[in-house]
Amino acid sequence: MWPLIMHFVRTNAVYMTFPVAVVVGFVGYNFEAVIGRAESPWKTKSIQEERDERQFQELKEHSPSDVPSLKSKMDIPKTVLNRNDKSQLNH
Repeated sequence: MWPLIMHFVRTNAVYMTFPVAVVVGFVGYNFEAVIGRAESPWKTKSIQEERDERQFQELKEHSPSDVPSLKSKMDIPKTVLNRNDKSQLNH
């Protein structure tokens, strides 16, 4: 009898293991969802969304007409050679 059962299992192993794997995977997935404490990534804001919100807040805080005069030239050095030296800027 056992050789007959083993022959049946050996020839139909593919058809028997796939449903078992599906059931084990389904149970494990749901068990992890119920027991797991990790927060899902889609529930938190992405870095891009946080950056967009931060930039939007900065735009709301500052007036678009509040810009420094172009005649002051505070960030332009006297010569090209002094462009990396912060102490040589025109004030």
